[in-house]
Amino acid sequence: MKTADITLWEATPKDAQRIFDAIDTHREDLRIWLPFVDKLETVENEKDFLQSTLQIPQEMRDTLYIIYVNDEFAGIVSYVKNDPTNFRTEIGYWLLPEFRGKGIMTRSVKRLCKTAVNERGMHRIQIRCAVGNHASNHIPIRLGFKLEGTERDGELLIGNCYTDINVYSILEHEVNAWPEESVAK
Repeated sequence: MKTADITLWEATPKDAQRIFDAIDTHREDLRIWLPFVDKLETVENEKDFLQSTLQIPQEMRDTLYIIYVNDEFAGIVSYVKNDPTNFRTEIGYWLLPEFRGKGIMTRSVKRLCKTAVNERGMHRIQIRCAVGNHASNHIPIRLGFKLEGTERDGELLIGNCYTDINVYSILEHEVNAWPEESVAK
């Protein structure tokens, strides 16, 4: 998937080193909101995760996409908690600090929403964000997701501290009503 400056590429075990290096280099920044960062200790951990993901059939897979901006690794956007029986999925994401605030993730999430609806047949897409992670919360808001509520103590962060999680959703007909414009490919 590609536009002029943003490319989304499904991650494979060959990408484990690149993903690990990006996380390891920015570990202190990323670990604030991403509980998995402290558990990712080696390239082999990442490679094992990617291999296990690819063993799941495509329609059920929590597909992980690497975001490249002008051929530079910028972050990850992925489907998580796919539920093909109920035609719903969730999208998760993170960007390296130097790529934030440029609309990259908004465009990437929009692309995944369109793919979820038009290619995967999903009816409902959900995004969950820590209440205090304002940048992350702005993405579903910008895209017209509806805030459904707040999950109290919904995620355990670093320092053994729970945080409340905002739950947003958008439905198939709302995604299909979006005007065609620039999205990540």
